[in-house]
Amino acid sequence: MSASTDERFMALACRLAQRARGKTRPNPMVGAVLVRQGEVIGVGYHRQYGGPHAEVAAVRNAEQDPAGATLYVNLEPCCHHGNTPPCVDLILEKRIARVVIGTVDPNPRVNGKSIRTLRERGVSVTCGVLEAQCRALNEVFFRYMETGKPFVTLKAALSLDGKIACGTGVSQWISCEASRRKVHRLRSRVDAVVVGVGTVLQDNPRLNVRGVRGAVQPLRVVMDSRLRTPMGANVLAGEGNTLIATTGRAPPRKVAILGERGVEVEVFPADGQGRVPLGPVLNLLGKRGVQHLLVEGGSKLFTTAIQEGAVDRFLLFVAPLLLGGTRAPGLFGGRGVERPDLGASLQVIRTARSGRDLLIEARAVRVPWATEV
Repeated sequence: MSASTDERFMALACRLAQRARGKTRPNPMVGAVLVRQGEVIGVGYHRQYGGPHAEVAAVRNAEQDPAGATLYVNLEPCCHHGNTPPCVDLILEKRIARVVIGTVDPNPRVNGKSIRTLRERGVSVTCGVLEAQCRALNEVFFRYMETGKPFVTLKAALSLDGKIACGTGVSQWISCEASRRKVHRLRSRVDAVVVGVGTVLQDNPRLNVRGVRGAVQPLRVVMDSRLRTPMGANVLAGEGNTLIATTGRAPPRKVAILGERGVEVEVFPADGQGRVPLGPVLNLLGKRGVQHLLVEGGSKLFTTAIQEGAVDRFLLFVAPLLLGGTRAPGLFGGRGVERPDLGASLQVIRTARSGRDLLIEARAVRVPWATEV
C-alpha cells in the first residue's frame, strides 16, 4: 500500500487507542486495524488493563478471516506472556501477511523482538508510520520505560497576573468549577499526586478523585521535611494511600504513629537547603511503578520542579482574575533570571476554554538552569 494509505489507517489505530485513555495503565494505549484490499475488516483497541490487547480485539471483531490481511497497530505487538498471551503468536496463527507498526515498544521485554520474530517467520513488517504521533500518544509510557522515572505534569490554577494564591495564602478557589472537574479527571489518569506540606497546612486538600466513575485513586505524596503534616489532615484520610517524603529532621515518634495508622513515611537525606530532594523521590516513585506524577502545589514545589528541569508538561488554568499583592506567591518563585532571554522557554501545545478559565498546555523547550534530577 502507499505511504498515504498506511498513514490513514495508522491514524485510525491511534484514534481507537485514545478511547481507553486513563483505563489501561500501566499498559500503553493501543489500537489495531485489519485491512484487506484497502477496506477495513476489523478494528479493536486495548480497553483496560488485564483485558484483551488491541490485536486480539481486532481479530475477534473481524468480519472475515484475517489471513493475508494487513494489521495496523500504533505500538509494536507484545512477544511475552503477561496477563494475556503474546500477540505475535496470534498474528502468526491467523496468517496475517503484513504488519504496519507506528513505533517500537521501549519495554525491554519487547523492544524490537516482535519485529524480528515476525520478519523471520515471513511476515512483512513496516515500522515508523506516524511515529511521532504514536510516541506522543503514549508519551507517559515512553518516558517511564526509557528513564525509569515518572512523566511529570505540573498543574496549577493562577490569576491573570500570575498569582497562585492571595497574599494571605488563600487560593480556594482561583479556578472555576468546570476546571476543578477537569482536575479530578486528570487525577484519575495519573498514578500519583504530590504537594508540598505548605499546601497541606494552608488548603488541607484531599488529593483524591471524586466524581469520576470507576476511578483508581492515585497515591498521595506529601513533601514534608520536618513532618509538619497534621494528624487530622484530609490527605491522611479517605480513599487513597498516602506517602510522606521527609528528612532526618522528622520526629521519630510521629513517624511511628503515622506508620501505625497505615501512612507510609520515607526518610531522605536533606538537600543543601534542608528540603526533601526531588530527584530521589522521583527515583523511588519510578521504582514503585509510578509512570505519571501530577505536581499540584505549592509555589516552592513548583519552583523546585521547574528549576530542576523535572516538568514534562504544564497544565495551567488561567482565571480572569487580578489578585495583586507583592507577597502573593506566583507559579515560579526563587531568585528569577536577570534577562528575559535567560528564562525557560515553553512551547504552547494547545489552548482551550474551561468554563470561565483558559486552559494552557505547554512543554518546556529550553530550561537553561535546569539540573538533572
